[in-house]
Amino acid sequence: MVSTSHSKASVKAHHPLYFRDYRYYALARLFVTLGQFSMMIVIGWQTYSTARLTMDTHSAAAQLGFIGLAQFIPVFLLSPFSGWLSDHYDRRRVIMFAVSIQFLSALILGYATAADTISLPVLFSTAVLLGIARCFSGPAFGSMVPRLVPRETMPGAVAFGSMIWQSAMIVGPALGGYVFAALDWGPYALAGTLFLVTLLAVWKIKPLPPLTSSEGARQSQRQILGQIWDGVRYVHSNRLVLGAITLDLMAVLLAGSTALLPIYARDVFHVGAQGLGEMAAAPGIGAALTALIFGMRPPQNNVGNKMLIAVGVFGGATIIFGLTAFMPDSINQQVAMAALFTCGVADMFSVFVRQTLIQIYTPDEMRGRVASFSLIAISASNELGEAESGFLAAAIGPVIAVVAGGVGAIITVILWARLFPEIGQARRFDAIVEPTDHSTSQEIKQ
Repeated sequence: MVSTSHSKASVKAHHPLYFRDYRYYALARLFVTLGQFSMMIVIGWQTYSTARLTMDTHSAAAQLGFIGLAQFIPVFLLSPFSGWLSDHYDRRRVIMFAVSIQFLSALILGYATAADTISLPVLFSTAVLLGIARCFSGPAFGSMVPRLVPRETMPGAVAFGSMIWQSAMIVGPALGGYVFAALDWGPYALAGTLFLVTLLAVWKIKPLPPLTSSEGARQSQRQILGQIWDGVRYVHSNRLVLGAITLDLMAVLLAGSTALLPIYARDVFHVGAQGLGEMAAAPGIGAALTALIFGMRPPQNNVGNKMLIAVGVFGGATIIFGLTAFMPDSINQQVAMAALFTCGVADMFSVFVRQTLIQIYTPDEMRGRVASFSLIAISASNELGEAESGFLAAAIGPVIAVVAGGVGAIITVILWARLFPEIGQARRFDAIVEPTDHSTSQEIKQ
């Protein structure tokens, strides 16, 4: 639902930044992501470096797996409830609660680093807090956009939001690495400041109450578990949404190499924390350039098949990155950066198509819950993928783990093309989404 004040304006201006509330949303998304990624790259480095003081490479790699697991468990347990919360309460307040937890995490890690008391238990504990924060902010941020812009602006808004996210992924890791090299507690002070600005920007967005009657809200509070189960049934019944979500889950779960970047930076390329930041920024650069292009000219035709191809390219680039460990020193870092850049391009293509299809093919009263299940899949592919990569690297070595993951992503594309033909049949971002039968009928104003 977009307010009627947007109705006439949207005819004249289709760019999402035309709308005041979307501008505050974009600012909040930029700063919270910038703070998050400037912290996470340092957390990964501190975890691996702290572990290497007393452990060998394989055992230290397993600690990276535990960090990913610590972030995933709260997302897996709480996301169905957080999605319900986003559908039944003001999404701004949900985000502000989550960002406050991130601010607290930055304070804890900043103090522990400055006092030279950083340890694996402290890192694992704050990873759990960050997982909780992401669990609540993800569905709220993800389901907010359709309330801020008209339907015709949605593809551009998704692309622009993705560009913001990926731009922060470029600057965040690189900035975190550079600041950490100069002042070890600096990235956490920076992240805390960014989280405070995020809170202010979200507070400036107009209230976003749920699109249900007061009686319907009271009924849903009496039947919270039933409402959550409605979201499960909707995702399961919509083959396109289910296929798009699980494709990303399986591909990135298998081919997620970013968790092992600290190993490549320290023990393969020997480039330190600053080099780690540059390596982590390479996928973001590719992704941001792709999102910038899509913001001006989003793909329009045969989008489902293009998403499948993009995931296959992602797997192939991951294989090349893994094999750089066997290349001569004169070219291995350059090839690795090119492969990571390609991973970012392919991942952004897939993410853009998936997010747009899910947003457009889901009614507003279900978007929070669908976004929560999408978040579980994303977190499973990212944080659980980090855990899988870390544990697999501990068992068979980091290089074989990366290459095997890329092969697994390509196999996933072949299987999903057959299991979910609805993905290939999704030709355009056009859909007429009817409200679910248990909700109040809503119509998008244009």
